[in-house]
Amino acid sequence: MAAYRIPPIPGSEITPEEFYLNRRGFMATLAGAAAFAAAPALAAPLDYRPGPFATDEKQSTYADVTSYNNFYEFGTGKADPSERSGKFQPAPWTVEVGRLVASPRTFDLDDLMAFPLEERIYRMRCVEAWSMVIPWIGFPLSALLDKVEPLGSAKYVSFETVVRPEEMPGQSGFFQALQWPYTEGLRLDEARHPLTILSVGLFGRTLPNQNGAPVRLVVPWKYGFKGIKSIVRISLVEQQPENSWRRMQPQEYGFYSNVNPEVDHPRWSQASEIRIGEGGFFGAARRPTLMFNGYADEVAGLYDGMDLRSYY
Repeated sequence: MAAYRIPPIPGSEITPEEFYLNRRGFMATLAGAAAFAAAPALAAPLDYRPGPFATDEKQSTYADVTSYNNFYEFGTGKADPSERSGKFQPAPWTVEVGRLVASPRTFDLDDLMAFPLEERIYRMRCVEAWSMVIPWIGFPLSALLDKVEPLGSAKYVSFETVVRPEEMPGQSGFFQALQWPYTEGLRLDEARHPLTILSVGLFGRTLPNQNGAPVRLVVPWKYGFKGIKSIVRISLVEQQPENSWRRMQPQEYGFYSNVNPEVDHPRWSQASEIRIGEGGFFGAARRPTLMFNGYADEVAGLYDGMDLRSYY
C-alpha cells in the first residue's frame, strides 16, 4: 500500500489526546487535504468496521498507548520503543506462513490490509501488573490460517519477529535482553479463537513502530508478552514451540501465560494491577485482576480439565 506510513517520532508527540477520544470525528476531519497536511506525522488511516468484541471501560489515551511499551528489540525501558524506533522501516513487509499447511503462502502488506478490518476494544494486561484499554484495528488470525489450510497434524502455531539490529538497537550491543529472533506460540484452538487477532493498527490508523508495526498478535486474555510484534513468520507445527521468555526464564514465564490473579509471578503478585493513565495526586489506584483478563466467559472452556497452576 503506497499510503502506508509510520511516524518516526515518539507517539507522545503525535496527536493531542482529545482528537483520539473522538476518533470518528477526527477521521472525518482528516478527509480534507488541508487537515491532513496539518498533521504530517500521523500514520495512514484505515478502513474498518466495529468488531464483535468491545468493552465499555474508558479507553487509554493515544499518548499512553504509544509511549509506554515493552518492545525489547528497541530497549528494556518503557520509553525506549517510542524514542528509539525511528529508523525502523515497516514497509515493504512480508509474512511467511507455512510448515504443516496445504497451501503455504507469503503475505505482503497489501494482502494483510485486504482482510476485512475490525475495531476491537480490548483490555490488555502486562505481566508487570499494568494494564490499558486499547482500540486495536485488525482481523481474526483464523482468517489468515484458513488461507493456508492447516493439516490435521498441526497442533500449535509458532510466531517469529524480525531481526534487524541496524534498525532495532536492542538487538545489538554488548547487553541484549533476549535471544533473537523473538518467538511466541499458541495452541491451534487458541489461535483460531475469535478473540485472537492480527492487528495492523490502533486508534483508527496504522500501527506506530513502537506498537509492533506493521503487524502484531493480540490475545487479550493472556499477558502482554504473548502479543509478538513485527511478525515475519508464522508456522503451523505439531509440537509445542518454545517461546522467548520461557526459554529465558521458564520458572517465571509459562507457555500459556493466561492472566490469572491466583498464580503470582515469583517476584510479585498478579492479584491486582494499575491502569496506566489513572494516576492522581497520590498515584494510580490498584484494581483487582480479572481471571482471563475479564474474558473468562469466552475462553475458559479452552482449558477445561487443566491445572492452571501447572500450565501457567
